[in-house]
Amino acid sequence: MRNHYQRILQDSDDRVRRFLEVQILDPSSPFYGGFPKADSLAEPKTAIYRATTMTACLLNPDSRYYLDGELTRRLELALAFVRRSQRPGGYFDLINCNFYSGPDTAFCAKRLIPAYVYLKKVEAGELYAADDARARAAALRPVYEEILRDAAEALCHCGFHTPNHRWAIASVLMMCAVLFDKPACRTAAEAILQEGSDCNADGEYAERSAGNYNRINNDAMIMLAVATGDKTYYEPVLRNLEMMLTYIDPDDSIFTSNSTRWDRGRKIYPREYYLEYLYMGHTCARPDLLDAANEIMRMVDRHHLRSFDCLIQLMLQPALIELEHEGCATPADYHKFYEGSGILRCRRGGWSYTLLNHSPSFLFFQNGDFCLNLRIGASFCEHRNFTPETLEPAAGGYALHQTMTGWYYLPFAEKPATSDWWQMDHTRRQKLYGPDMVFDVTVTEVENGIDVHIRNTGIDRAPLRVELAFDAGCRVETEAFTLDGADGSGVVAKQGTLTASKGDFAIQAGPCFGAHNYTAGKEGSLGRVDGCFTVYLTDYSCFEHTISLRALPSAYDQA
Repeated sequence: MRNHYQRILQDSDDRVRRFLEVQILDPSSPFYGGFPKADSLAEPKTAIYRATTMTACLLNPDSRYYLDGELTRRLELALAFVRRSQRPGGYFDLINCNFYSGPDTAFCAKRLIPAYVYLKKVEAGELYAADDARARAAALRPVYEEILRDAAEALCHCGFHTPNHRWAIASVLMMCAVLFDKPACRTAAEAILQEGSDCNADGEYAERSAGNYNRINNDAMIMLAVATGDKTYYEPVLRNLEMMLTYIDPDDSIFTSNSTRWDRGRKIYPREYYLEYLYMGHTCARPDLLDAANEIMRMVDRHHLRSFDCLIQLMLQPALIELEHEGCATPADYHKFYEGSGILRCRRGGWSYTLLNHSPSFLFFQNGDFCLNLRIGASFCEHRNFTPETLEPAAGGYALHQTMTGWYYLPFAEKPATSDWWQMDHTRRQKLYGPDMVFDVTVTEVENGIDVHIRNTGIDRAPLRVELAFDAGCRVETEAFTLDGADGSGVVAKQGTLTASKGDFAIQAGPCFGAHNYTAGKEGSLGRVDGCFTVYLTDYSCFEHTISLRALPSAYDQA
């Protein structure tokens, strides 16, 4: 994709320009040669990521920094900082939390490997380069190799914290086993790989992190396939990339609200998936994945983003630069129930909705870039919100169910060993169970939206609330009053139908109901959704209501 390559090259040059502006050049600083981030911390991982981009531009004849003397000096300073920062034994730190960190050493090495392989191939004449470029590559290659060899040694003995760490470590180890003919790396990698892939049949990895760690896992699987020649490592990548096509909402952002990691609820675009779609589309002869790669670059343009920082990978694989593919699309109409992952994703052109099992934020409805999160607040014994126990297909839609069971401790059958409540073994107490509060929610798709039928049974006279959390900054109108939600507050809507709008898009909800003004849960209750304006619909148990949600154009902004 030569036009993509030109854009990525231009953005890489712009990155390098910024790196040179902020690099720490005070020789008395312990971070001399490093790069401060926005939080002012200068860590080796940041320097490594920037050094690889600098290396790519330095050796790329199309770059404005090709064989630039000042860039060479700055790159040498950056690599010297990296080498000084490397711990005895080869480890790197993530300086705000992890020290002698195997996972962060793996992420550093993962970034270094493509640049190292490129330098090695240029030095050996396997990739064409002018004599001056070969000389620069020959000078840089030993520095990269020293860092990588020591990192590989550390990874042979390291531990990890999270599921994705395993694959980052194992993939780097397996690649280093090949690059440095180091059997100990292979042995250490195999010890991790025997645990088996955590990518389920839906294509979802254990952390369900569509905004970040899915692609980290995919990168690791691709590296394992390249290092071992075992193409079965491509299988989870393909499953995940297919699934990810149904995680793209109408505003081009990725649905992240089921993630278990830091990306949960973040507005993230699929920019970083570009290279995976391009590589897998080319390697596995999948035109649909190449369509997605093209569309992702269009998304980058639409949202005025920088392209993914992958120049060195393209330079290492020139076939990806020369590849041309005309198709350009990601699915705009889909309906996928991923039972194993407990998620329904449905998109109909300009609007979409999502259902989540085992989550108090169980329903999301989005029109364009305007989003609504629906929850049910129910303070009942230790329960604070409706949290589905099951999500299943039902006639014409999907059914979600939860039975909340109350309980109370009973006295010990025998005198306890202590009178200190906190020292007592309360697991030995019997419990008195009951009463129950039961929720059955059915979601049915209709034209331009969905109907949400809520049936509550069991204990009566409990004050409950349905929470409609709209993106902050919206305008909310009802038949009874008009509100400005810019301050992120909330209000009880007691009658009629409301319309919330922001920009070009609106969501209509109703009919509203308000039997009381009790909107705050008791201690331990989930607070209002951050960054949202919340409308509460309130009633007492037991009740039965249908709330209609519709995607509309914003009449307010068209007026």
